[in-house]
Amino acid sequence: MGVSTAAFNSLFLRGGLNLCPSSSGSVPWNSAIKLNCREECRRATIIMHQPQSLRSVSSGATRKAGGHVALPGTEGLAPENGARPENSGGLRSSSPSPSSAIDFLMLCQELKTTKRKGWVNQGLENAESIADHMYRMAVMALIAGDLPGINRERCVKMALVHDIAEAIVGDITPSDGIPKEEKSRRERKALDEMCQLLGGGLRAEEISELWNEYENNSSSEANLVKDFDKVELILQALEYENEHGKVWEEFFESTKGKFQTDIGKKWAAEIHARRNKRLDHTCK
Repeated sequence: MGVSTAAFNSLFLRGGLNLCPSSSGSVPWNSAIKLNCREECRRATIIMHQPQSLRSVSSGATRKAGGHVALPGTEGLAPENGARPENSGGLRSSSPSPSSAIDFLMLCQELKTTKRKGWVNQGLENAESIADHMYRMAVMALIAGDLPGINRERCVKMALVHDIAEAIVGDITPSDGIPKEEKSRRERKALDEMCQLLGGGLRAEEISELWNEYENNSSSEANLVKDFDKVELILQALEYENEHGKVWEEFFESTKGKFQTDIGKKWAAEIHARRNKRLDHTCK
């Protein structure tokens, strides 16, 4: 019998499932432990969505060092450095099977329902989701116009996948106390697992390439999309400030001087100008 992701997560959070030995009470229940358990819960939903032929007899998962759950039948198929597995021969399909596509899309539901941590930490109940953030970044790439040396279509795709691994690991922020290198390792591992769920092939390969290109900031397109990531952040900050009558200076300070492209700098300057006008009006 199938179990929805929401139902599975609800059962886990109520204590009906215990995927994380650390939650027994012998270890302080800090944010890093909660984050790791939530990650394992999401990863376990992948196992439930897999075809029966890919599940192990013992319900699914094998636990590797460090407490992470490995998908059955995937050991050795997806190196954690982001490299793509070698094709075993024959032509690869340009599109996933219907089963793989729906499994993948069901996992992407997590992107729609997971709120961005930075805003949750500010006490916003109806904060934007990860998918909200990525969608508006894609729209930014769409309306940016033709820029010299920039493949705009590639930027749109990159914006849509740059945070896709957060469907498994969640939105990890500095407040979680997880080092940047460990955050990157977890996200790469999650990305590999999602590409396997998609069934490999050219579409999974494209997602992996786009994600790694963004992560490594290794192209002009990645430079631009990284700027859009910061532009979207401060635009959302401006909107929330206007809506709630707050001043969240840290979001603007964290991006100051970090824009790499002309369009990123110009759009950021426009946002700052509108914010300063509002603050000046408020102070009068």
